[in-house]
Amino acid sequence: MHAHHGHDHPHASGTRAFATVTLLNLAYTALEAGYGFATNSLALLSDALHNLGDVLGLGLAWAAAALARRPPTERHTYGWRRATLLSPLANALLLVGFAGALGWEALRRLTAPPAIPAMPVIVVAAIGIAVNLGAAWIMREGHAHDLNRRGAFLHLVADAAVSLAAVLAGLGMLTLGWRWLDPVTALLVGVVVAGGAFALLRDAFAAAMDAVPAGIRQAEVREFLAAQPGVAAVHHLHIWSLGAGEIAMTAHLVRPALDDHDRFLDALIRGLDERFGINHPTLQIEHGGLCGHDRDDRAPHYSR
Repeated sequence: MHAHHGHDHPHASGTRAFATVTLLNLAYTALEAGYGFATNSLALLSDALHNLGDVLGLGLAWAAAALARRPPTERHTYGWRRATLLSPLANALLLVGFAGALGWEALRRLTAPPAIPAMPVIVVAAIGIAVNLGAAWIMREGHAHDLNRRGAFLHLVADAAVSLAAVLAGLGMLTLGWRWLDPVTALLVGVVVAGGAFALLRDAFAAAMDAVPAGIRQAEVREFLAAQPGVAAVHHLHIWSLGAGEIAMTAHLVRPALDDHDRFLDALIRGLDERFGINHPTLQIEHGGLCGHDRDDRAPHYSR
């Protein structure tokens, strides 16, 4: 008996939120880049470059969120929700590239930092703090469970920190005349951005490779399944992310009893969702012994 009971597919990706945040950041990036070129400020230009990377990344996330809403087809039976797992990979790679370029230019300027008018740097960067924090607030809902939103949310929070660093650099240049603060700030921003990008790259790659989602221990899920009434053994257990806040699971349960399996499955599926957040389970009930293909399976078996 195969069972895949009904459940809701969340659409937490929210294409409208991505559209709003993308356009808002694009407008601010153009403003900041203009002032950066006008004042020759590396702090502003590096922040604008970082924001441009985020605009591109947010555009990818926006497209992925739109694809995730497409219904399943005969060829794509899960729909396009996994697009939300590919977008963070591209986002992370963009951030790593921009951080490298930013750091190189900052090192080049350290030997002879140019004179920078501090007040435009302070004002424009302060606007950036407000813009990025506002955009992060728009993206806050569901970011803990949706890697696509998480990537966008982290970008925006990092941008607010970058803008704060630029404000502090501008204050230092204004009050103390320290020209070197401009390239040093850009260099520090590059290090912070690269660190966050590598962490996002690691998580996105793990999800794309169907790793068990963070926060779920497969051994605990296996023990939970084995402890259910009438279950004698558990095998072929796989857990992975479908993207857009959905976690899938497949398992074979050896259950010799001939009672109401539908009622058993309904209760088990609710338990998996409530305890582990697994909202897309597919369970196969076996009455005893092993299926023919199980004999060659290298996955661990669990019996009570």
